[in-house]
Amino acid sequence: MSLVRKFATVASGTLMSRVFGFMREMLMAAAIGTGPVADAFYAAFQFPNTFRRLFAEGAFNAAFVPLFAKEIEANGTEGAKRFSEEVFGVLFTTLLALTIVMELAMPLLVRFLIAPGFADDPEKYDLTVALATIMFPYLICMSLAAMMSGMLNSLRRYFAAAIAPVFLNIILIAVLANAWYRGHDGLTVGYALAWGVLAAGIVQLAIVWVAVRHAGIVVGFRRPRLTPNVKRLLILALPAAITGGITQINQLIGTAIASGQNSAVSSLALADRVYQLPLGVVGVAVAIVLLPELSRALKSGNLNEAANLQNRSVEFTLFLTLPAAAALLVMSEPIVRVLYERGQFAAGNSTPTVAAILAIFGLGLPAFVLIKAFTPGYFAREDTRTPMIFAAISVAVNISVALTLFPGMGAPGIATASAIAGWVNAAMLLGVLVRRGHWGADIALLTRIPRLLIAAGVMAGVLYIAVGRLQPYLASSAPLYTQALTLAALVVVGAVIYFAVAFGIGGANLGMVRRSIKRGSTPPQQAPAPNATVDE
Repeated sequence: MSLVRKFATVASGTLMSRVFGFMREMLMAAAIGTGPVADAFYAAFQFPNTFRRLFAEGAFNAAFVPLFAKEIEANGTEGAKRFSEEVFGVLFTTLLALTIVMELAMPLLVRFLIAPGFADDPEKYDLTVALATIMFPYLICMSLAAMMSGMLNSLRRYFAAAIAPVFLNIILIAVLANAWYRGHDGLTVGYALAWGVLAAGIVQLAIVWVAVRHAGIVVGFRRPRLTPNVKRLLILALPAAITGGITQINQLIGTAIASGQNSAVSSLALADRVYQLPLGVVGVAVAIVLLPELSRALKSGNLNEAANLQNRSVEFTLFLTLPAAAALLVMSEPIVRVLYERGQFAAGNSTPTVAAILAIFGLGLPAFVLIKAFTPGYFAREDTRTPMIFAAISVAVNISVALTLFPGMGAPGIATASAIAGWVNAAMLLGVLVRRGHWGADIALLTRIPRLLIAAGVMAGVLYIAVGRLQPYLASSAPLYTQALTLAALVVVGAVIYFAVAFGIGGANLGMVRRSIKRGSTPPQQAPAPNATVDE
């Protein structure tokens, strides 16, 4: 199966999740706007969600997948089953203890870590504590689900793991629809959403658990023991968790800083939902598929295939991400207006702030996607330490810039800090890969990137002029269907212009789309020495 088909399998599930996510955010914006309930919910949900990304998706997609793939190659399905049971026992026990401690310490965590700015507003602070307490057990479900998803990805069964997150949005949409039907107030909606998050975690875990059983691996519970395999996983997982969750770490920091200003937390969350569409569909899909494929190529000594996988993945991600970034930059206000401007959101006049944040996130989007494409080059070689160091530098940059800009710019200053930190991280990851000889010069990639930038620039220029000319049809005073149709027409025109220019000047061709990201068929080179590609 070609990489593009695997990307498409993962991306289709992610796309469904993002589409339903848009529907969820549209309903939430109308129901609770960017007021105190929205701030409390988004801050409370950010906490377990960050832990999930740090200790589940980040760690297991980076550390667990290569080790699980190695067990499959070395000892077959039975060895992989034994390894997964060893990990499951340790993971479940650790998560249970962590959840108990966090639940008991939640008031302190909200006051000093999650949203210190809420401490001056007792009602918002108490609501955040209550919602975070309800939602934190979501971490157990999603961490175990992430482990099962890593197993499925290693077995090249991508669909169940990709489709499971859709159910979070389906359940929350159902909660919001019920609240609208029954006429619930904002506070009741906030509590209902928190319980909906917990229910969604249980459903998502059930989906991937059944899929793993269907794949022929029944994971039982073993008494937690630090076996050599588990020790190796922990050594790799801690830095991998920090690296894989760098975006979430920066978001958690941004949320803590933003809590000092009313509506800043919810404004950042609503803008984040929009730019997560291209990031999730392209960046996350590439990272999920590339890591096990790259691990297999390196384990078999096929260095040509490894190099081809990396270069074609970057080429493909930039081909799809650059126009998305350009569109977010020049059309952020119409996008926000069509998606969110109704109900409590419109009453709060939140569109300019959310649009400014979204435009800045657009500037950082290529960097966030490139990070997803570069880090497998380290993780597949079982080097999780180097990306962790770069992640720490990125966090330091993010904190310093956010604290500098937030007093004057507000929430857009936090988005600016996140974008700058993303580009710093991406540059360091690429630079060291090149220096170590793990990323060779690829003429096709180097010649196409400038042409793709030109195509995206031309598209952005045309859209900028068009948005100005069509302003009467995009203004708040125009009917919603007029705004939506005009925005859809602009998206279509922009896509046609971008692809026409990109193909016309050689930034892309049909061969690149059809063939360049297929798995390499070059013969294996001499395998490296056992530890030659491992940085401890």
